[in-house]
Amino acid sequence: MPIHNIVSGAVCRLRDVLRVLLGWPRRRAARKKHAEILCCEAVEPVLGFGGVLDPDRFIHGGAVKLLSLRDGFRCDDLRCNILYLVSSAQPPFAEELVRVCRSRGIKFVWNQNGVGYPAWAGAEAERHNAPMRRLHALADFVVYQSEFCRESADKFLGPCESPSAVLLNPVDLQKFRPPEKPLPPSPLRLLAMGTQNYRDRVLAALECVRELRRGGTECSLTIAGPLIWRGADRDVRDAVDSRGLHDCVRFLPPFLQDEAPSIYRDHHLLLHPKYMDPCPTVVAEALACGLPVVAARSGGIPEMVDDSCAKLIDVQRSWEIMSTPSGTDLASAVREIFPQLGNFSGAARRRAENAFDSRRWIKRHAEIFRSVLATD
Repeated sequence: MPIHNIVSGAVCRLRDVLRVLLGWPRRRAARKKHAEILCCEAVEPVLGFGGVLDPDRFIHGGAVKLLSLRDGFRCDDLRCNILYLVSSAQPPFAEELVRVCRSRGIKFVWNQNGVGYPAWAGAEAERHNAPMRRLHALADFVVYQSEFCRESADKFLGPCESPSAVLLNPVDLQKFRPPEKPLPPSPLRLLAMGTQNYRDRVLAALECVRELRRGGTECSLTIAGPLIWRGADRDVRDAVDSRGLHDCVRFLPPFLQDEAPSIYRDHHLLLHPKYMDPCPTVVAEALACGLPVVAARSGGIPEMVDDSCAKLIDVQRSWEIMSTPSGTDLASAVREIFPQLGNFSGAARRRAENAFDSRRWIKRHAEIFRSVLATD
């Protein structure tokens, strides 16, 4: 075996040991809380989320969809008959929680998002996938966020033997809606929204702005959400400096879910070049607010949009290599939308109404929960 593989394996094992040792106080606290959980004998669904929606937690990412379930069903983390967990927003020590709940007669529904594929997870892929694989196998029912999520789970976690369904992520269409008065068409306001964890994704958006301005399109870019790769602040500062974009790029810090609709409504179009995004809620929310989308043709996004409300850019499909659209390709797609911005905006809202209405998502979950509770 090559020496670098031996060293890499040893480093990973050492990290695992350190995680166990450092996590012991939290594990002890979690076990104390798990001991209080009992099965609710109610006929109707009573959901537990493992503390993911505790008031002191910042709700973002995969946990956002749980807010729709909280609004639609009775919920109690300590007295429930269904434990509902999301793969991308797990509580601490999720596997122990699931086993405790199942031992007490509580059904387990698993919402499967993406997996740790090698292009982004690298040597850490199995660390991400192994716990998901076990939870995926323990579920009484699996909800996949897209067909792409099912495909990637089959490949990296193994085929699911439990009942399952594909449900695209929901949006509250009353909360996320277009502005009452449309924005003036110029200057064009572009938005990159969400956790910014890929350098190439952000730099491509900046390059897109430079290309548009060079071509005579007056525009600006807002990057909303944290920049979380190593050296991100320096990388972005250097990119803005080298492209001369100080006057047309602004950065917004992490935002609350209640702040998101006004951010969308202050923009014309969403740039989302992230590679293999499984089912990004940010795309569904943008469409609901009337923002057409420019994105990579990868992951679950082709299932979420159509040609009337988005321009998708072809990229190489590989589990091993990231493929981000170039700034030039993004700018070209934006130019195609710009002359028909009103038509694309109306189509975006209609697509959201047809595909992402949270009321239909809740109704479908009610059917799933009834079927799960009816099984022995």
